[in-house]
Amino acid sequence: MKYGFIGCGNMGGALATALSKSTKEIMLSDIDTDKAQKLANELGVKWGNNKTVISECDRVFFGVKPQVIGEMVSEIKDLLAQKKTTVISMAAGVEIKKIEEHIGVSLPIIRIMPNTPVTVGKGVVLYCANSLVSDNDLNDFVNDMKYAGILDKLDEKLMDAGCSLSGCGPAFMYMFIEALADGAVACGLPRDKAIKYSAATMLGSAQMVLDTGIHPEELKDKVCSPAGSTIEGVKALENAGLRNAGIDAVVKAYKRNKELGK
Repeated sequence: MKYGFIGCGNMGGALATALSKSTKEIMLSDIDTDKAQKLANELGVKWGNNKTVISECDRVFFGVKPQVIGEMVSEIKDLLAQKKTTVISMAAGVEIKKIEEHIGVSLPIIRIMPNTPVTVGKGVVLYCANSLVSDNDLNDFVNDMKYAGILDKLDEKLMDAGCSLSGCGPAFMYMFIEALADGAVACGLPRDKAIKYSAATMLGSAQMVLDTGIHPEELKDKVCSPAGSTIEGVKALENAGLRNAGIDAVVKAYKRNKELGK
């Protein structure tokens, strides 16, 4: 097997779903065996327990919460060392050196920070690796994950900051989509149409930023006609402290990521 997953909850399951579009050489494991078996059947891949995953897979995703990664690794570290398995960790805040300490031997380790939109191929996956991961293996991994969305290499010292935006950000975006939809419902628009229009508008606006490379401020100004309706809405958002709230959300998420890695 090329890839294994220890933990296939929301994030692990999302990555497995994206990866299964490139390869079916995947084995899933989870503390909830019914969950692992169900997802494996849906994706057309195999399932087993943690030790089976380590024994049969060359690259293994750690999809467990950072608080329990040490306990999980202690049960399988001998097998990891014996197999020289490549570890792919998605534990928020947990640095590569910390994973190496848990394992107790030097192994190839890729650290990733994905977000849930990888499920629909529109995610962001930040990654870095230790020196034992060859360029060929890293390129192969990135290619296999191409259906997840954007994969971007980032210096590890910036991973917590990046995760605070791209990893936590979908929750912030969903809240804003819902808030704008609520406003449209208050104006008489049916709920289903309000959510559809709000989500599609966010999607299109984001694509404009990515495709054109134009700064968001400039794009915003292009929508704001003098004395028009849009600038009135912008004023309302500014008065409500939208910018400060956005900044504070990312900064607080960053601080929590740092705490989780201790």
